[in-house]
Amino acid sequence: MGFSLNKKTISDVELSWFEGSGVVVRADLNVPLDDGVVADDQRIRASLPTLRFLTSSGARVVLLSHLGRPKGEVDPEFSLAPVAARLDELIEAPVRFIPHSDGAEAASQVAEVPQGGIALLENTRFLAGETKNDPALAQSWAELGELFVNDAFGTAHRAHASTVGLAEAMRARGHDAVAGLLMARELRYLESVLRAPERPFVAIIGGAKISSKIGVVSALLPRVDRLLIGGAMANTFFRALGLETGASLVEEDSLDVAARLLEEAGERMVLPIDCVVASEVSEHASARVVARDAVQGEDKILDIGPKTRERFGDMIGRARSIVWNGPMGVFEMEPFAGGTLSIVEAVALACDGGALGVLGGGDSAAAAERAGVAHRLTHVSTGGGASLELLAGAVLPGVDALSDF
Repeated sequence: MGFSLNKKTISDVELSWFEGSGVVVRADLNVPLDDGVVADDQRIRASLPTLRFLTSSGARVVLLSHLGRPKGEVDPEFSLAPVAARLDELIEAPVRFIPHSDGAEAASQVAEVPQGGIALLENTRFLAGETKNDPALAQSWAELGELFVNDAFGTAHRAHASTVGLAEAMRARGHDAVAGLLMARELRYLESVLRAPERPFVAIIGGAKISSKIGVVSALLPRVDRLLIGGAMANTFFRALGLETGASLVEEDSLDVAARLLEEAGERMVLPIDCVVASEVSEHASARVVARDAVQGEDKILDIGPKTRERFGDMIGRARSIVWNGPMGVFEMEPFAGGTLSIVEAVALACDGGALGVLGGGDSAAAAERAGVAHRLTHVSTGGGASLELLAGAVLPGVDALSDF
């Protein structure tokens, strides 16, 4: 791991300090909207423990978040107003939406927020300085409180003004920048599988491209007992083995990397032995199961087959530590969902038996929700990209900027 996770958290602050104090919180409230209404409030709910802790302790909370990609300009489509409305329904504290993103513009309205209340500022990405980590913008937010709490693990891999810049500006003012309850939980579980996993330790990596996951595969190989590969990225490994992949997605420029990883891994890397193939990617596709060496010229490999599911399931069932990032196929479509859903059920069964199972957010988390087993897993990350980079041993700027012990 490339940096220290031994950072101060909200739990390290004296409880009595919060009463009447201003606390600036960066949360990840980047939720999908449907016709101006929150369509999925999972990320809002994930932020509630930290927000309830602060408001019940008497703090005045200034809440920051981005939503979508408005490219540094005001775009009503990406307003956080619907998020404020949903948060107000979910939390017992009063919530006030402030239609300004810049701290200097919002300061007078923030001052009117009562003790134990929340002021949610407009989308941070309405300002070009957010993604550029503009120091002046970060300073304007830091002046709205006496403590910065970063609870947005999903953006911890971004060096933005509301993550890194704000933490640095708050510390420069002589105050602390600490991890929120959600951030601390994310780091605790991901650190446990990286630093001292109980064995056997099994990692499951899926998704489309090797190129986006070379770092995590290379970092995990020396640590794991088994590395199970699925998704379209398995196709590139098949091609590196000289197997026919038909019309499947293959990263031709990653074949040398795939060959090298196969050689380094030996028996630790486990590839699918059969596949679900079809000539088209659609809900109505005529899918069939073939051995991995029986793929035809027009076939597209779109899921792992039943023998692979059983084999992977057996290895997962024997594991004591499991980390998973990426689907086993095009799980959004029913003909190709079986592999991903079988794997998430296997991980849930392992967790039922006492194993530590951590899912790395994104599609893996969506699969857990779809299968109805998310509550049985040890931890489902809220940050796919951040968890992937942490597993790869990269520095997460949003964490690195927090106060050390």
